[in-house]
Amino acid sequence: MANIKSAEKRARQSAAQHIANHATKSDVSASRKRLLAAVAKGDKAAATAAYAVFSSKLDKAAKKGALKKNNASRRKARAFARLAALA
Repeated sequence: MANIKSAEKRARQSAAQHIANHATKSDVSASRKRLLAAVAKGDKAAATAAYAVFSSKLDKAAKKGALKKNNASRRKARAFARLAALA
């Protein structure tokens, strides 16, 4: 454990940020599962709506720093490719 006051504070901040990042990533993962379920059913309207939610959550996660910008972009591109394959 840290002995220096600033290191103790940094450890507390790191733990709090870990919890926040985990919650954000979990939310992204849940929205991805909803999108993939809609794509598997072949429901274009539901999949399009789910993609919009998924894309928004990815952008917010990248903005917060839970995901890197290119990671979010790559995930959106792959999800859109699945959506486009429905047509």
